Amino acid sequence: MDEEQAVKDAEARIVVGVDGSPESVQALKWAAALAPTLGARITAVTAWHFETVLGPYAASEWDPEADAKDALADAVTEAFGDTPPKGLHSLCRRGNPAQVLIDEGRTARMIVVGSRGHGGFAGLLLGSVSQGCVEHAPCAVLVVHKGTAAPGTAELGQETGEPVHNV
Repeated sequence: MDEEQAVKDAEARIVVGVDGSPESVQALKWAAALAPTLGARITAVTAWHFETVLGPYAASEWDPEADAKDALADAVTEAFGDTPPKGLHSLCRRGNPAQVLIDEGRTARMIVVGSRGHGGFAGLLLGSVSQGCVEHAPCAVLVVHKGTAAPGTAELGQETGEPVHNV
């Protein structure tokens, strides 16, 4: 692939970090709202990383990649029901989630992530994955915070129960 084609492909792709958290589902919705404006397709990416050795107590039948793929499929279904955006591509990779997203961002126009995923500590403004993407991504990064509705949608606010409208 020549450099000119790589630039065109980057302009036509939004990478979304998905871990199954409510924030990552919102990130998918944001990407879907932005994709038509940017003329981009969406790549929903989940990464699994397993370093802990459990010794003789390890569950030999556990498949972390299969669990990650299931979480990704569930998040896409939660975000879009039975009608995902045209051209949406799902990708599951082994590796550190922030690094996987940064690597995917090398050929993308934008990365969209939730502010905190399943591993976040209460009180943090950003999780480690979103922070890593903000600091090291080679493209624009959109961080979606809890309760922030995607443009053109109306959803109940997390704290107030009132509709949140973003345009």
